[in-house]
Amino acid sequence: IGYAAMGGTAIAEIQFADYIFPALDQLVNEAAKFRYRSGNQWNCGGLTIRAPCGAVGHGGHYHSQSPESYFTNTPGLRVVMPRSPIAAKGLLLASIRCPDPVVFFEPKVLYRSAVEDVPEGDYELELGKAEVIKEGTDVTVVGWGAQVYVLEKACEMAAKEGISCELIDLQSLLPWDVDTVAASVEKTGKLVISHEAPITSGFAAEVSSTIQEQCFFSLEAPIQRICGYDTPFPLLFEKVYVPDELRNFEAIKSVVEYSK
Repeated sequence: IGYAAMGGTAIAEIQFADYIFPALDQLVNEAAKFRYRSGNQWNCGGLTIRAPCGAVGHGGHYHSQSPESYFTNTPGLRVVMPRSPIAAKGLLLASIRCPDPVVFFEPKVLYRSAVEDVPEGDYELELGKAEVIKEGTDVTVVGWGAQVYVLEKACEMAAKEGISCELIDLQSLLPWDVDTVAASVEKTGKLVISHEAPITSGFAAEVSSTIQEQCFFSLEAPIQRICGYDTPFPLLFEKVYVPDELRNFEAIKSVVEYSK
């Protein structure tokens, strides 16, 4: 924080996002508020915190959590979680150059996944902007991070039953792209949101609440949240805990059938 406040570019890495909590006071009460408490005389916008997060198949309590919602309730921070190598590079460069401190969550299950050829040149992806991965007309499906790949499989399962899904990757959680999601829900009338973190007070609740307020008269079914369970992350039952494509497919099918 001090180096960033003096105009430097500070990039810190937390080995696992599960271990970020000793830094919570510094991030929430210092970094996020530095500009405001000084009347904009100083800021630490050059600060980026990289934090590997999410399930890997064998992580247990302390190597599997997705703590993004702890930080999305902190004005002054930005919170980002890419789904892929191409997005990670563009969003990370944008985060490093952002005038605000950024908590950059990296789904570590993707570290060993050769899923894309990343361009060598310099490029940025806009922070606060979602990406519509797949257009559809029957239901809007929203996720971020590695969960997007799970949702892609769920959308493919739905397509085999004649259900057209519009899949959106939020990419940025603070701020998040309300306009893109709302425009999609205005079209489809239905919304499913999925993330690995526990359901209670997870970020899906914020998305659900906002869309309920903005798209109330367009909704044709209750908004569905498909998330982790309200338990500590279980080592032996990780496959059951993390929302898979089947759970998401069942939710997609239920919201579509609700309005028939």
